[in-house]
Amino acid sequence: MKRTLTCVLITGLLASGSLACTRILWNESRFGVLVARSMDWPESTQPVLWFLPRGMERDGSKCGTETVVKDNPLRWSSKYASLAVGIYGVGTVDGMNEKGLGGHLLYLEKTSFGQRDSKKKGVSAILWLQYVLDQASNVKEALDLLQNVQPIMIQAHGHDSTIHLALEDKSGASAIIEYLDGKPKIHRGRQFTIMTNDPPYDEQLAMLAKVDFTQPGQDTPVPGNISPQDRFQRAAYFSRFFPEPTNMQQAFATILAAIRSVSVPFGTPYNKLGDGFPVYNTEYRTVCDLTHGVYGFELTTTPNFFWVELADFPPEKTTSPRCLTPGRLDIAGDVSSQFKPAHPPF
Repeated sequence: MKRTLTCVLITGLLASGSLACTRILWNESRFGVLVARSMDWPESTQPVLWFLPRGMERDGSKCGTETVVKDNPLRWSSKYASLAVGIYGVGTVDGMNEKGLGGHLLYLEKTSFGQRDSKKKGVSAILWLQYVLDQASNVKEALDLLQNVQPIMIQAHGHDSTIHLALEDKSGASAIIEYLDGKPKIHRGRQFTIMTNDPPYDEQLAMLAKVDFTQPGQDTPVPGNISPQDRFQRAAYFSRFFPEPTNMQQAFATILAAIRSVSVPFGTPYNKLGDGFPVYNTEYRTVCDLTHGVYGFELTTTPNFFWVELADFPPEKTTSPRCLTPGRLDIAGDVSSQFKPAHPPF
């Protein structure tokens, strides 16, 4: 039976299954700024890759066809074209724009956007990322724009949008935005390259500070399980020792190896063994080359890595949205030509 999409406004802090993902930013390579993320989830998020042109009219009050922001909703027209991955047909969770700004939504159970403040523009949490991809050219502009915007908790497919947002740009700037107890907490700086899930970022950094990765060797104890804390420390360890690549191909291979090292194999339990235990295997991985406008994608149920280049969709000439649904075995390499005209449902 086909699932029915439900989006409802939620007030207060709610718990649901963990969107247990990882983000790794590499902003020290001379070949360019790269960022990779993994998406871990217990079912298909129905991922679709979108090219979204300039000039698209957006209604931030919406989650699919439902209105979830009834007072002072955020509405805008996109200034910049973007490449993004859709989730459940209601918004985007990962992407980059033509100016070299990238962004990623990851799960954070302790997220609380707080009571509605109607003095601020309200935006459905699942359109939070797309707003900055549409409107901002770098991390600073994105943070400035978000000062007067409040994300609104929604629910899709029975999952609550308890999420935090990672942003980076082609200069190597980075920012992590979390909403805790109704207030935004922002970590801004090039040093904030790793992000997973709970606990909140301050606590992750405090735990990382207690381990010593300064003298690595084959006997260095590195956390090896799949908890957010273990993935955070393992990603920090491996990214600390990235070798300087000799070309962009090696750079892509290096960051892909790192994000694969913190991915979750099929069948791995998150809490306890036994009937009905939760499993959140990695559904897909992405790589953004923010310097050159290349977006890579790897669906874990197929053996193919493919990519698309923004240069193949000149924003001044490509004025209609286009999409590609991953999963076919013939989708590999440069797939820009396989994107087909379509209208996004968000």
